[in-house]
Amino acid sequence: MLQYSKLRFIFGDQLNASHSWFKESSQDDILYVIAELSQETEYVKHHLQKVVAFFAAMENFASALTRAGFHVLHLNLDDTKKDPDLVSLLTRLARLYQCDCIEYQFPDEYRLKHQLEQFAINSDFTVYGIDTEHFLLPFDEINHYFKYDKHVKMEFFYRAMRKRFNILMTGNNQPYGGQWNFDQDNRNKLKQSDLAHIPDAKCFTNDVSSIVERLNRHAVNTFGKCNNTLLWPTTRAQAKQLLEHFCENLLAHFGQFQDAMTCQSKQQWTLYHSRLSFALNTKMLHPMHVIQRVLHEFKTRPDDINLAQVEGFIRQILGWREYVRGIYWRNMPAYAEKNHLVAKRDLPHFFWHAKTKMNCMHHAIEQSLETAYAHHIQRLMITGNFCLLSGIDPNQVEQWYLGVYIDAIEWVEMPNTRGMSQFADGGLIATKPYTASGNYINKMSDYCKGCHYNVKEKSQHTACPFNSLYWHFMLQHEQQFTKNPRIAMLYKNWQKQDSTQQDAILKRAQWCLDNINEL
Repeated sequence: MLQYSKLRFIFGDQLNASHSWFKESSQDDILYVIAELSQETEYVKHHLQKVVAFFAAMENFASALTRAGFHVLHLNLDDTKKDPDLVSLLTRLARLYQCDCIEYQFPDEYRLKHQLEQFAINSDFTVYGIDTEHFLLPFDEINHYFKYDKHVKMEFFYRAMRKRFNILMTGNNQPYGGQWNFDQDNRNKLKQSDLAHIPDAKCFTNDVSSIVERLNRHAVNTFGKCNNTLLWPTTRAQAKQLLEHFCENLLAHFGQFQDAMTCQSKQQWTLYHSRLSFALNTKMLHPMHVIQRVLHEFKTRPDDINLAQVEGFIRQILGWREYVRGIYWRNMPAYAEKNHLVAKRDLPHFFWHAKTKMNCMHHAIEQSLETAYAHHIQRLMITGNFCLLSGIDPNQVEQWYLGVYIDAIEWVEMPNTRGMSQFADGGLIATKPYTASGNYINKMSDYCKGCHYNVKEKSQHTACPFNSLYWHFMLQHEQQFTKNPRIAMLYKNWQKQDSTQQDAILKRAQWCLDNINEL
Protein backbone atom coordinates (compact mmCIF):
# COMPACT_ATOMS: atom_id res chain seq x y z
CA MET A 1 0.00 0.00 0.00
CA LEU A 2 1.38 3.40 -1.01
CA GLN A 3 1.76 6.07 1.65
CA TYR A 4 1.16 9.81 1.32
CA SER A 5 1.71 12.59 3.81
CA LYS A 6 -1.19 14.68 2.42
CA LEU A 7 -4.67 13.82 1.26
CA ARG A 8 -6.35 16.55 -0.76
CA PHE A 9 -10.10 16.20 -1.29
CA ILE A 10 -11.73 17.74 -4.36
CA PHE A 11 -15.49 18.32 -4.42
CA GLY A 12 -17.53 17.82 -7.58
CA ASP A 13 -17.86 21.59 -8.07
CA GLN A 14 -14.10 22.21 -7.74
CA LEU A 15 -12.88 20.96 -11.11
CA ASN A 16 -10.32 23.74 -11.56
CA ALA A 17 -7.08 22.54 -13.12
CA SER A 18 -5.56 26.02 -12.68
CA HIS A 19 -5.69 25.91 -8.89
CA SER A 20 -2.37 26.60 -7.17
CA TRP A 21 -2.46 23.06 -5.74
CA PHE A 22 -1.50 21.76 -9.15
CA LYS A 23 1.32 24.26 -9.67
CA GLU A 24 3.42 23.05 -6.73
CA SER A 25 6.68 21.48 -7.84
CA SER A 26 6.65 18.58 -5.38
CA GLN A 27 3.64 16.26 -5.74
CA ASP A 28 5.06 12.84 -4.91
CA ASP A 29 3.70 12.80 -1.37
CA ILE A 30 0.20 14.08 -2.19
CA LEU A 31 -2.90 12.01 -2.95
CA TYR A 32 -5.85 13.76 -4.63
CA VAL A 33 -9.26 12.23 -3.93
CA ILE A 34 -12.41 12.73 -6.01
CA ALA A 35 -15.36 10.67 -4.82
CA GLU A 36 -19.00 9.98 -5.54
CA LEU A 37 -20.82 9.97 -2.21
CA SER A 38 -24.33 8.94 -1.30
CA GLN A 39 -24.47 11.96 1.02
CA GLU A 40 -24.33 14.21 -2.04
CA THR A 41 -27.20 12.43 -3.80
CA GLU A 42 -29.51 12.38 -0.78
CA TYR A 43 -29.60 15.87 0.79
CA VAL A 44 -32.17 16.82 -1.85
CA LYS A 45 -33.89 14.91 -4.66
CA HIS A 46 -31.88 15.74 -7.80
CA HIS A 47 -32.61 15.70 -11.50
CA LEU A 48 -31.01 12.61 -13.01
CA GLN A 49 -29.04 14.70 -15.51
CA LYS A 50 -27.62 16.80 -12.70
CA VAL A 51 -26.20 13.81 -10.82
CA VAL A 52 -24.94 12.24 -14.04
CA ALA A 53 -23.29 15.46 -15.21
CA PHE A 54 -21.46 16.01 -11.93
CA PHE A 55 -20.29 12.40 -11.74
CA ALA A 56 -19.14 12.42 -15.38
CA ALA A 57 -17.27 15.72 -14.96
CA MET A 58 -15.62 14.43 -11.79
CA GLU A 59 -14.47 11.26 -13.53
CA ASN A 60 -13.09 13.21 -16.47
CA PHE A 61 -11.27 15.63 -14.18
CA ALA A 62 -9.72 12.74 -12.26
CA SER A 63 -8.53 11.22 -15.54
CA ALA A 64 -7.07 14.55 -16.68
CA LEU A 65 -5.13 14.95 -13.42
CA THR A 66 -3.84 11.40 -13.69
CA ARG A 67 -2.63 12.00 -17.24
CA ALA A 68 -0.87 15.13 -15.99
CA GLY A 69 1.12 13.01 -13.54
CA PHE A 70 -0.71 13.58 -10.26
CA HIS A 71 -1.57 10.80 -7.84
CA VAL A 72 -5.36 10.59 -8.03
CA LEU A 73 -7.88 8.31 -6.39
CA HIS A 74 -11.26 8.43 -8.09
CA LEU A 75 -13.97 6.56 -6.19
CA ASN A 76 -17.47 5.82 -7.45
CA LEU A 77 -20.55 4.80 -5.50
CA ASP A 78 -19.41 1.17 -5.54
CA ASP A 79 -16.18 2.18 -3.81
CA THR A 80 -17.84 4.42 -1.19
CA LYS A 81 -20.97 2.39 -0.47
CA LYS A 82 -19.79 1.66 3.08
CA ASP A 83 -18.93 5.31 3.80
CA PRO A 84 -22.06 6.93 5.28
CA ASP A 85 -20.70 10.44 4.82
CA LEU A 86 -17.71 12.54 3.83
CA VAL A 87 -16.09 12.48 7.26
CA SER A 88 -16.16 8.69 7.33
CA LEU A 89 -14.58 8.53 3.89
CA LEU A 90 -11.80 10.98 4.74
CA THR A 91 -11.02 9.22 8.00
CA ARG A 92 -10.86 5.82 6.32
CA LEU A 93 -8.63 7.00 3.49
CA ALA A 94 -6.30 8.98 5.72
CA ARG A 95 -5.72 5.92 7.85
CA LEU A 96 -5.42 3.61 4.86
CA TYR A 97 -2.74 5.74 3.21
CA GLN A 98 -1.19 6.82 6.54
CA CYS A 99 -1.70 10.52 5.84
CA ASP A 100 -0.85 13.11 8.49
CA CYS A 101 -2.77 15.95 6.88
CA ILE A 102 -6.10 16.37 5.09
CA GLU A 103 -6.56 19.46 2.94
CA TYR A 104 -9.60 20.74 1.09
CA GLN A 105 -10.73 23.77 -0.85
CA PHE A 106 -13.41 25.78 0.93
CA PRO A 107 -16.82 24.36 -0.03
CA ASP A 108 -19.36 26.68 -1.59
CA GLU A 109 -22.21 25.26 0.49
CA TYR A 110 -22.70 26.03 4.16
CA ARG A 111 -23.60 22.46 5.10
CA LEU A 112 -20.29 21.16 3.74
CA LYS A 113 -18.28 23.97 5.28
CA HIS A 114 -19.85 23.24 8.66
CA GLN A 115 -19.30 19.50 8.24
CA LEU A 116 -15.59 19.94 7.52
CA GLU A 117 -15.08 22.51 10.28
CA GLN A 118 -16.55 20.09 12.80
CA PHE A 119 -14.36 17.33 11.40
CA ALA A 120 -11.27 19.52 11.84
CA ILE A 121 -12.16 20.15 15.48
CA ASN A 122 -12.78 16.52 16.33
CA SER A 123 -10.26 14.75 14.10
CA ASP A 124 -6.88 13.32 15.06
CA PHE A 125 -5.55 14.51 11.70
CA THR A 126 -4.45 17.99 10.74
CA VAL A 127 -7.38 19.28 8.68
CA TYR A 128 -7.56 22.66 7.00
CA GLY A 129 -8.97 24.39 3.96
CA ILE A 130 -7.82 26.97 1.43
CA ASP A 131 -9.57 29.23 -1.07
CA THR A 132 -10.95 27.73 -4.28
CA GLU A 133 -9.33 30.61 -6.20
CA HIS A 134 -12.38 30.73 -8.44
CA PHE A 135 -14.49 33.72 -7.46
CA LEU A 136 -13.45 37.24 -8.27
CA LEU A 137 -14.28 38.51 -4.78
CA PRO A 138 -12.09 36.68 -2.24
CA PHE A 139 -14.02 34.94 0.51
CA ASP A 140 -12.36 36.95 3.28
CA GLU A 141 -13.48 40.22 1.65
CA ILE A 142 -17.21 39.41 1.53
CA ASN A 143 -17.78 41.20 4.83
CA HIS A 144 -16.32 44.39 3.35
CA TYR A 145 -19.13 44.58 0.81
CA PHE A 146 -22.05 42.99 2.65
CA LYS A 147 -23.61 43.53 6.07
CA TYR A 148 -25.57 40.89 7.92
CA ASP A 149 -29.33 41.08 7.36
CA LYS A 150 -29.01 44.37 5.46
CA HIS A 151 -30.00 45.14 1.88
CA VAL A 152 -27.09 45.81 -0.45
CA LYS A 153 -28.05 47.18 -3.84
CA MET A 154 -26.67 44.96 -6.58
CA GLU A 155 -26.09 47.88 -8.94
CA PHE A 156 -23.68 49.55 -6.52
CA PHE A 157 -21.84 46.29 -5.91
CA TYR A 158 -21.61 45.71 -9.65
CA ARG A 159 -20.15 49.16 -10.24
CA ALA A 160 -17.56 48.57 -7.53
CA MET A 161 -16.55 45.30 -9.20
CA ARG A 162 -16.32 46.98 -12.61
CA LYS A 163 -13.93 49.55 -11.13
CA ARG A 164 -11.96 46.98 -9.17
CA PHE A 165 -11.24 44.82 -12.22
CA ASN A 166 -11.26 47.62 -14.80
CA ILE A 167 -13.96 45.99 -16.90
CA LEU A 168 -15.68 48.22 -19.47
CA MET A 169 -14.12 51.30 -17.88
CA THR A 170 -12.48 54.42 -19.33
CA GLY A 171 -9.20 55.90 -18.19
CA ASN A 172 -10.92 58.38 -15.87
CA ASN A 173 -12.77 55.64 -13.96
CA GLN A 174 -16.03 56.15 -15.79
CA PRO A 175 -18.14 53.46 -17.48
CA TYR A 176 -17.33 52.78 -21.11
CA GLY A 177 -20.14 54.15 -23.26
CA GLY A 178 -21.22 56.68 -20.67
CA GLN A 179 -23.59 54.54 -18.63
CA TRP A 180 -23.29 51.59 -16.27
CA ASN A 181 -26.33 49.57 -17.19
CA PHE A 182 -28.15 48.86 -20.46
CA ASP A 183 -30.88 46.69 -18.99
CA GLN A 184 -33.61 48.80 -20.57
CA ASP A 185 -32.27 47.81 -24.00
CA ASN A 186 -32.48 44.10 -23.20
CA ARG A 187 -36.20 43.38 -22.94
CA ASN A 188 -37.39 42.60 -26.45
CA LYS A 189 -39.90 39.91 -27.28
CA LEU A 190 -39.02 37.43 -30.01
CA LYS A 191 -41.16 37.91 -33.11
CA GLN A 192 -42.13 35.06 -35.39
CA SER A 193 -39.59 36.29 -37.93
CA ASP A 194 -36.83 36.20 -35.29
CA LEU A 195 -37.23 32.50 -34.53
CA ALA A 196 -35.81 31.32 -37.85
CA HIS A 197 -32.51 33.08 -37.16
CA ILE A 198 -31.77 31.53 -33.77
CA PRO A 199 -28.88 29.03 -34.08
CA ASP A 200 -29.47 25.46 -32.96
CA ALA A 201 -28.47 24.75 -29.38
CA LYS A 202 -24.91 23.51 -28.89
CA CYS A 203 -25.29 20.06 -27.35
CA PHE A 204 -22.88 17.23 -26.64
CA THR A 205 -23.38 13.47 -26.82
CA ASN A 206 -21.43 12.26 -23.81
CA ASP A 207 -21.90 8.56 -23.15
CA VAL A 208 -23.07 8.25 -19.53
CA SER A 209 -24.63 4.81 -19.70
CA SER A 210 -22.30 3.38 -17.05
CA ILE A 211 -23.17 6.19 -14.64
CA VAL A 212 -26.91 5.78 -15.22
CA GLU A 213 -26.56 2.05 -14.62
CA ARG A 214 -24.64 2.67 -11.41
CA LEU A 215 -27.23 5.13 -10.11
CA ASN A 216 -29.99 2.63 -10.84
CA ARG A 217 -28.07 -0.14 -9.14
CA HIS A 218 -27.63 1.96 -6.01
CA ALA A 219 -31.29 3.03 -6.12
CA VAL A 220 -30.40 6.73 -6.12
CA ASN A 221 -33.66 8.64 -5.93
CA THR A 222 -33.82 11.10 -8.83
CA PHE A 223 -36.38 12.65 -11.18
CA GLY A 224 -36.41 14.09 -14.68
CA LYS A 225 -35.29 12.53 -17.93
CA CYS A 226 -31.92 11.27 -19.14
CA ASN A 227 -31.06 8.75 -21.79
CA ASN A 228 -27.58 7.27 -22.02
CA THR A 229 -26.10 10.40 -23.56
CA LEU A 230 -25.68 13.78 -21.87
CA LEU A 231 -25.95 17.09 -23.71
CA TRP A 232 -24.00 19.07 -21.09
CA PRO A 233 -20.20 19.67 -21.10
CA THR A 234 -18.26 17.34 -18.83
CA THR A 235 -14.70 18.49 -19.61
CA ARG A 236 -12.97 21.85 -19.75
CA ALA A 237 -12.47 21.38 -23.48
CA GLN A 238 -16.21 20.98 -24.02
CA ALA A 239 -16.93 23.93 -21.73
CA LYS A 240 -14.63 26.07 -23.87
CA GLN A 241 -16.44 24.86 -27.00
CA LEU A 242 -19.73 26.00 -25.49
CA LEU A 243 -18.17 29.38 -24.69
CA GLU A 244 -16.91 29.70 -28.27
CA HIS A 245 -20.35 28.81 -29.64
CA PHE A 246 -21.90 31.52 -27.49
CA CYS A 247 -19.39 34.19 -28.48
CA GLU A 248 -19.47 33.40 -32.18
CA ASN A 249 -23.19 32.72 -32.66
CA LEU A 250 -25.28 34.05 -29.78
CA LEU A 251 -23.63 37.03 -28.10
CA ALA A 252 -24.70 39.49 -30.80
CA HIS A 253 -28.35 39.04 -29.80
CA PHE A 254 -28.07 37.84 -26.20
CA GLY A 255 -28.90 41.07 -24.42
CA GLN A 256 -31.56 42.06 -26.90
CA PHE A 257 -33.59 38.94 -26.18
CA GLN A 258 -32.36 37.81 -22.77
CA ASP A 259 -35.84 38.14 -21.23
CA ALA A 260 -37.71 36.59 -24.16
CA MET A 261 -39.47 33.20 -23.97
CA THR A 262 -40.92 30.90 -26.62
CA CYS A 263 -42.39 27.43 -26.88
CA GLN A 264 -42.33 27.22 -30.67
CA SER A 265 -38.83 25.96 -31.33
CA LYS A 266 -37.44 22.70 -29.94
CA GLN A 267 -34.12 22.98 -31.75
CA GLN A 268 -33.46 26.50 -30.46
CA TRP A 269 -34.71 25.87 -26.92
CA THR A 270 -31.80 27.79 -25.37
CA LEU A 271 -32.47 30.89 -27.52
CA TYR A 272 -29.46 33.23 -27.18
CA HIS A 273 -28.42 32.14 -23.72
CA SER A 274 -24.93 30.80 -23.10
CA ARG A 275 -25.78 27.89 -20.76
CA LEU A 276 -22.31 28.30 -19.24
CA SER A 277 -23.54 28.25 -15.64
CA PHE A 278 -22.88 24.53 -15.11
CA ALA A 279 -19.32 24.87 -16.45
CA LEU A 280 -18.79 27.95 -14.30
CA ASN A 281 -20.32 26.49 -11.14
CA THR A 282 -18.24 23.31 -11.42
CA LYS A 283 -15.23 25.60 -11.99
CA MET A 284 -14.33 24.04 -15.33
CA LEU A 285 -14.38 27.66 -16.53
CA HIS A 286 -13.11 30.68 -14.61
CA PRO A 287 -15.40 33.74 -14.64
CA MET A 288 -12.60 36.11 -15.70
CA HIS A 289 -11.74 33.85 -18.62
CA VAL A 290 -15.36 34.05 -19.75
CA ILE A 291 -15.46 37.84 -19.33
CA GLN A 292 -12.22 38.38 -21.23
CA ARG A 293 -13.35 36.08 -24.05
CA VAL A 294 -16.57 38.08 -24.42
CA LEU A 295 -14.66 41.37 -24.36
CA HIS A 296 -12.33 40.06 -27.05
CA GLU A 297 -15.32 39.22 -29.26
CA PHE A 298 -16.73 42.70 -28.67
CA LYS A 299 -13.46 44.36 -29.68
CA THR A 300 -12.98 42.28 -32.81
CA ARG A 301 -16.61 42.48 -34.05
CA PRO A 302 -17.73 46.05 -33.32
CA ASP A 303 -20.15 46.04 -36.26
CA ASP A 304 -21.95 42.88 -35.05
CA ILE A 305 -21.89 43.18 -31.26
CA ASN A 306 -22.92 46.31 -29.40
CA LEU A 307 -22.19 47.43 -25.88
CA ALA A 308 -25.65 46.57 -24.55
CA GLN A 309 -25.19 42.89 -25.41
CA VAL A 310 -21.77 42.70 -23.75
CA GLU A 311 -22.65 44.72 -20.68
CA GLY A 312 -25.80 42.67 -20.08
CA PHE A 313 -23.83 39.43 -20.13
CA ILE A 314 -20.92 40.68 -18.04
CA ARG A 315 -23.36 42.06 -15.45
CA GLN A 316 -24.57 38.50 -14.87
CA ILE A 317 -21.03 37.18 -14.31
CA LEU A 318 -19.19 40.06 -12.65
CA GLY A 319 -22.24 41.48 -10.90
CA TRP A 320 -25.07 39.08 -10.13
CA ARG A 321 -23.10 35.85 -9.69
CA GLU A 322 -20.63 37.42 -7.25
CA TYR A 323 -23.43 39.37 -5.55
CA VAL A 324 -25.64 36.39 -4.67
CA ARG A 325 -22.60 34.53 -3.34
CA GLY A 326 -21.90 37.46 -1.02
CA ILE A 327 -25.52 37.59 0.16
CA TYR A 328 -25.45 33.84 0.83
CA TRP A 329 -22.29 33.69 2.91
CA ARG A 330 -22.91 36.92 4.83
CA ASN A 331 -26.36 35.78 5.95
CA MET A 332 -26.06 32.03 6.49
CA PRO A 333 -27.26 29.98 8.25
CA ALA A 334 -30.21 32.21 9.25
CA TYR A 335 -30.94 32.99 5.59
CA ALA A 336 -32.06 29.41 4.99
CA GLU A 337 -34.97 29.88 7.43
CA LYS A 338 -36.35 33.15 6.12
CA ASN A 339 -40.05 33.17 5.19
CA HIS A 340 -40.96 36.82 5.32
CA LEU A 341 -44.39 36.40 3.72
CA VAL A 342 -45.24 33.33 5.85
CA ALA A 343 -45.98 31.22 2.77
CA LYS A 344 -47.17 27.71 3.69
CA ARG A 345 -48.94 26.09 0.72
CA ASP A 346 -47.52 22.83 -0.65
CA LEU A 347 -45.80 22.76 -4.02
CA PRO A 348 -48.33 21.60 -6.65
CA HIS A 349 -47.95 18.07 -7.99
CA PHE A 350 -47.50 19.25 -11.58
CA PHE A 351 -44.01 20.53 -10.76
CA TRP A 352 -42.94 16.89 -10.94
CA HIS A 353 -44.67 15.95 -14.22
CA ALA A 354 -45.58 19.22 -16.02
CA LYS A 355 -49.20 18.14 -16.52
CA THR A 356 -50.96 21.48 -16.17
CA LYS A 357 -53.31 23.38 -18.47
CA MET A 358 -51.28 26.58 -17.97
CA ASN A 359 -49.18 26.56 -21.13
CA CYS A 360 -46.39 28.74 -19.72
CA MET A 361 -46.02 26.56 -16.64
CA HIS A 362 -46.29 23.37 -18.66
CA HIS A 363 -43.56 24.45 -21.05
CA ALA A 364 -41.15 25.82 -18.43
CA ILE A 365 -41.52 22.75 -16.21
CA GLU A 366 -41.43 20.25 -19.08
CA GLN A 367 -38.24 21.83 -20.41
CA SER A 368 -36.74 21.69 -16.92
CA LEU A 369 -37.59 18.01 -16.55
CA GLU A 370 -36.25 17.18 -20.01
CA THR A 371 -33.04 19.22 -19.96
CA ALA A 372 -32.38 20.22 -16.31
CA TYR A 373 -32.42 23.80 -17.58
CA ALA A 374 -34.58 26.89 -17.85
CA HIS A 375 -33.26 30.39 -18.34
CA HIS A 376 -33.53 33.07 -15.68
CA ILE A 377 -36.81 34.63 -16.79
CA GLN A 378 -38.51 31.24 -17.01
CA ARG A 379 -37.36 30.59 -13.45
CA LEU A 380 -38.18 34.05 -12.10
CA MET A 381 -41.31 35.12 -13.96
CA ILE A 382 -43.01 31.80 -14.77
CA THR A 383 -42.46 29.09 -12.14
CA GLY A 384 -41.13 31.48 -9.50
CA ASN A 385 -43.88 34.03 -10.09
CA PHE A 386 -46.53 31.32 -9.82
CA CYS A 387 -45.10 30.04 -6.52
CA LEU A 388 -44.88 33.54 -5.08
CA LEU A 389 -48.44 34.46 -6.07
CA SER A 390 -49.75 31.15 -4.75
CA GLY A 391 -47.98 31.39 -1.40
CA ILE A 392 -45.94 28.19 -1.81
CA ASP A 393 -43.67 27.27 1.11
CA PRO A 394 -40.23 28.67 0.14
CA ASN A 395 -38.54 25.56 1.56
CA GLN A 396 -40.38 23.40 -0.96
CA VAL A 397 -39.76 25.84 -3.80
CA GLU A 398 -36.10 25.94 -2.92
CA GLN A 399 -35.75 22.17 -2.79
CA TRP A 400 -37.33 21.86 -6.23
CA TYR A 401 -35.06 24.51 -7.77
CA LEU A 402 -31.99 23.05 -6.09
CA GLY A 403 -32.84 19.60 -7.39
CA VAL A 404 -34.11 20.28 -10.90
CA TYR A 405 -31.46 22.58 -12.37
CA ILE A 406 -28.07 21.32 -13.42
CA ASP A 407 -26.35 24.55 -12.33
CA ALA A 408 -28.06 24.70 -8.93
CA ILE A 409 -25.59 24.76 -6.06
CA GLU A 410 -26.93 26.16 -2.81
CA TRP A 411 -24.80 29.33 -2.74
CA VAL A 412 -26.36 30.51 -6.00
CA GLU A 413 -29.74 28.78 -5.88
CA MET A 414 -30.85 29.86 -2.41
CA PRO A 415 -30.50 33.66 -2.81
CA ASN A 416 -32.02 33.47 -6.29
CA THR A 417 -34.99 31.43 -5.08
CA ARG A 418 -35.63 32.47 -1.50
CA GLY A 419 -34.58 36.07 -2.10
CA MET A 420 -35.05 37.24 -5.67
CA SER A 421 -37.90 34.92 -6.66
CA GLN A 422 -39.94 34.37 -3.48
CA PHE A 423 -39.19 37.58 -1.54
CA ALA A 424 -38.85 35.32 1.50
CA ASP A 425 -35.86 37.34 2.73
CA GLY A 426 -38.03 40.44 3.02
CA GLY A 427 -36.00 42.50 0.60
CA LEU A 428 -32.36 41.70 1.31
CA ILE A 429 -31.93 41.21 -2.43
CA ALA A 430 -34.97 42.52 -4.29
CA THR A 431 -36.36 45.96 -3.57
CA LYS A 432 -39.83 44.64 -4.43
CA PRO A 433 -41.43 41.25 -4.99
CA TYR A 434 -41.13 40.18 -8.63
CA THR A 435 -44.76 39.48 -9.45
CA ALA A 436 -46.70 39.80 -12.67
CA SER A 437 -50.06 38.95 -14.15
CA GLY A 438 -50.58 37.11 -17.40
CA ASN A 439 -50.06 40.36 -19.30
CA TYR A 440 -46.31 40.26 -18.69
CA ILE A 441 -46.08 36.63 -19.81
CA ASN A 442 -48.04 37.47 -22.95
CA LYS A 443 -45.79 40.46 -23.63
CA MET A 444 -42.52 38.52 -23.31
CA SER A 445 -43.50 35.17 -24.82
CA ASP A 446 -45.78 33.21 -27.12
CA TYR A 447 -46.91 30.94 -24.28
CA CYS A 448 -50.42 32.42 -24.15
CA LYS A 449 -51.24 31.46 -27.74
CA GLY A 450 -53.21 28.24 -27.72
CA CYS A 451 -53.35 28.08 -23.92
CA HIS A 452 -56.39 26.53 -22.27
CA TYR A 453 -56.80 29.79 -20.32
CA ASN A 454 -57.53 33.25 -21.69
CA VAL A 455 -54.88 35.79 -20.75
CA LYS A 456 -57.33 38.66 -21.35
CA GLU A 457 -59.84 37.40 -18.78
CA LYS A 458 -59.59 38.01 -15.04
CA SER A 459 -62.53 36.39 -13.29
CA GLN A 460 -64.16 33.90 -15.67
CA HIS A 461 -63.64 30.17 -15.22
CA THR A 462 -61.36 30.26 -18.30
CA ALA A 463 -59.36 33.25 -17.03
CA CYS A 464 -55.58 32.96 -16.79
CA PRO A 465 -54.84 32.00 -13.16
CA PHE A 466 -51.99 34.50 -13.01
CA ASN A 467 -54.44 37.40 -13.38
CA SER A 468 -56.56 36.72 -10.31
CA LEU A 469 -53.70 35.29 -8.24
CA TYR A 470 -51.77 38.50 -8.84
CA TRP A 471 -54.42 40.69 -7.23
CA HIS A 472 -55.10 38.18 -4.46
CA PHE A 473 -51.41 38.27 -3.56
CA MET A 474 -51.12 42.05 -3.76
CA LEU A 475 -54.17 42.56 -1.52
CA GLN A 476 -53.08 39.87 0.92
CA HIS A 477 -49.89 41.87 1.55
CA GLU A 478 -51.30 45.34 0.92
CA GLN A 479 -50.40 46.73 4.33
CA GLN A 480 -46.74 45.96 3.73
CA PHE A 481 -46.46 46.70 0.02
CA THR A 482 -48.20 50.08 0.04
CA LYS A 483 -45.18 51.34 1.97
CA ASN A 484 -42.96 50.41 -0.99
CA PRO A 485 -42.74 53.31 -3.47
CA ARG A 486 -42.12 50.87 -6.35
CA ILE A 487 -45.47 49.18 -5.73
CA ALA A 488 -47.82 51.67 -4.08
CA MET A 489 -49.08 53.13 -7.38
CA LEU A 490 -50.37 49.71 -8.50
CA TYR A 491 -53.13 49.73 -5.94
CA LYS A 492 -54.76 52.68 -7.66
CA ASN A 493 -55.47 50.37 -10.62
CA TRP A 494 -57.32 48.04 -8.28
CA GLN A 495 -59.31 50.85 -6.75
CA LYS A 496 -60.52 51.92 -10.19
CA GLN A 497 -62.38 48.61 -10.62
CA ASP A 498 -65.95 48.34 -9.33
CA SER A 499 -66.62 46.15 -6.30
CA THR A 500 -68.47 43.50 -8.33
CA GLN A 501 -65.43 42.97 -10.54
CA GLN A 502 -63.11 42.97 -7.52
CA ASP A 503 -65.21 40.31 -5.79
CA ALA A 504 -65.26 38.17 -8.93
CA ILE A 505 -61.47 38.36 -9.32
CA LEU A 506 -60.86 37.37 -5.71
CA LYS A 507 -63.40 34.56 -5.96
CA ARG A 508 -61.59 33.25 -9.04
CA ALA A 509 -58.25 33.48 -7.20
CA GLN A 510 -59.59 31.52 -4.26
CA TRP A 511 -60.90 28.83 -6.58
CA CYS A 512 -57.47 28.58 -8.19
CA LEU A 513 -55.80 28.21 -4.80
CA ASP A 514 -58.34 25.66 -3.58
CA ASN A 515 -57.89 23.64 -6.79
CA ILE A 516 -54.24 24.38 -7.45
CA ASN A 517 -53.34 20.83 -8.45
CA GLU A 518 -56.05 20.89 -11.12
CA LEU A 519 -54.96 24.06 -12.89
